[in-house]
Amino acid sequence: MKLPVALLSLLALAGTAAWLALRNGGDGREGAFLGYVEGSLLYVGPNEGERIARLDVDAGIEVKTGDRLFVMATPLLDRQRAEAAARIAQMEAQLGNLRAAMNRPEQIAVMDAAVERAAAALELSRSDYQRQQALFAKGHVAKAALDRAAMAFRRDEATLKEAKRQVEVARMSSRSHEIEAAGEAMKQARTQRDQLDIRIARQSVTAPADGVVQDVFFRAGEMVNAGQPVLSLLPPENRKVRFYVPEPQFAAMKLGARVSVSCDACPHGLWGRISYISGREEYTPPVIFSDAERHKLVFKVQARLEDQARDLPLGLPVTVRLWPEDRGGAAGQ
Repeated sequence: MKLPVALLSLLALAGTAAWLALRNGGDGREGAFLGYVEGSLLYVGPNEGERIARLDVDAGIEVKTGDRLFVMATPLLDRQRAEAAARIAQMEAQLGNLRAAMNRPEQIAVMDAAVERAAAALELSRSDYQRQQALFAKGHVAKAALDRAAMAFRRDEATLKEAKRQVEVARMSSRSHEIEAAGEAMKQARTQRDQLDIRIARQSVTAPADGVVQDVFFRAGEMVNAGQPVLSLLPPENRKVRFYVPEPQFAAMKLGARVSVSCDACPHGLWGRISYISGREEYTPPVIFSDAERHKLVFKVQARLEDQARDLPLGLPVTVRLWPEDRGGAAGQ
């Protein structure tokens, strides 16, 4: 059975119209481009490898900047911190002793009194020695008595020298150098302790930005390496739409230009702003190509979603158009 010529003409016109619709964007409307919603995820992991002690969030939870996400166990760091604290306590005690012994007036006074006592004893022994010498010369005392007087004189003379030397040592500036060295050593120990405090605090990981937890890769009790993601976070400003523009319409794309975004069951007025334009052409991705456009080259464009459009779920197919006032190529505000 042969079809009438008029019907064949209508079918040909319909086919041409369908081809032109696909050529203009794939949904039958002028200046419309097919795309889908995607997001740049933040992958959050620990600074040092350990077991997860506590997980405070789960997938789908909305968090604010600074909210705690998870806490890593810190047994080794806690032990090192305790050792550092004990070392500081010991150094503080030693430094206190050095400062207490540094030119204390009471100690110097005691040493000065010892010098005076030694000087008096020496004067007494000198007089006795001189008297014994005179008596021995006249034959009134034995040689042994003179020897005992001489030994006492030399002993008291040495005692006085020792007492004076102790006073000199107590007043020497070398003790101040010991105190300065001990103070510097204690500063270094405190710095090491503070560094351990920072490392321990950083094992309690907080959200780097507002967003929604997209996925959790590890649970409490599991071992995680340093920098290995424990969860992924999607900030609202990282949600975007990717679409592909044919070459004839590519010249109208400008960075910063506004675009409208629509989809099935989406509210009206959704929009975004072009944030990326590819510098080279590519083949239409399989997820959106049609038979008519299989061999057609397009340019990839991305628009950052704004306002209510940031609530669109990832992977959602959408239709993108330039904002009416931007279709002439000017970036809208």
